[in-house]
Amino acid sequence: MTQYQRLQAQFQILAAIRDFFNSQGFQDVLTPPMVQNPGMETHIHPFRLQTAFKDLPTQYYLHTSPEFHMKELLSLGMENIFTLAYCFRDEPRSEIHRQQFIMLEWYRTNQFYTKIMDDMENLVSHSTQFLEQHNIQLKDNIKNISYQRSTIQDLFQDIINIDILTFLGTDDLYELIQKDFKDVPLPHKTLDKYSWDDLYFLLFLNTVEPVLKNYPYILLYEFPNHLSALSTIKTSDTRVCERFEVYMNGIELCNCFNELRDINEQQSRFNLQAQEKKSIYNYELSEPTILYESLERGLPTSTGIALGVERLLYALTSLKNTFWE
Repeated sequence: MTQYQRLQAQFQILAAIRDFFNSQGFQDVLTPPMVQNPGMETHIHPFRLQTAFKDLPTQYYLHTSPEFHMKELLSLGMENIFTLAYCFRDEPRSEIHRQQFIMLEWYRTNQFYTKIMDDMENLVSHSTQFLEQHNIQLKDNIKNISYQRSTIQDLFQDIINIDILTFLGTDDLYELIQKDFKDVPLPHKTLDKYSWDDLYFLLFLNTVEPVLKNYPYILLYEFPNHLSALSTIKTSDTRVCERFEVYMNGIELCNCFNELRDINEQQSRFNLQAQEKKSIYNYELSEPTILYESLERGLPTSTGIALGVERLLYALTSLKNTFWE
């Protein structure tokens, strides 16, 4: 494929996305990339800015996601919105990750997160057709794709024959891995060095995720409640939270939340993440005041999702890390 053809594919996927959301009546918005709080996730690291005139860091970072400012827009009265924005994460480069990458984020107000499940399938279908109409070569297994959905509980039972929701205690999950999954590496020798999340991802990444390459498309929902982040807890089963992720040919594309609106609960979760970040990585971030002000102002019932555009293009066409550095 020539450089011209690669550039065409890059710009056509952006055109496909905008065409889809414009046809759905969404408003295209922008958020500032230079922020005082770039995101609160424990293991996601931002780039801190410094001025050209003083060899000192500022109190500003490049955002890791436009989420907080998108929620500000929702709290100010906007409804169905989307943005395409460069985001920045200080993480090692790989086939599916760059430190500077394009993120698609969209939100629906007065909707449950199952509506965005439908959006994802419709977006993939629309993008597939759009790229094919513009003579972009697609993967063979994409043209007649089967859209599958599975709870995390069912997925673990199908692949490694355990009910993950019966191992919601850190000690229980640790003992399970030690006893039945001896090939899963445990770098620390004592339980007190692990959070439940650490153990879950060690088990998932080593036993479950490798199998997902066999699925052209699979949507995974109802994650264990430890992984709630900015999502709501399911009322009828508090063991799980209302979030989903989509994998295409083993590539994680996106992360969706049924949005948490309770400021007290959100502050409690973020305080725990801040403590973890300080303990593990020895740095701190300022409070996410933009998000807290939005929650105090009143976030409407809503659901939102973040999707890596380069990953979507790779899943559809095999083009890796194609956008400019």
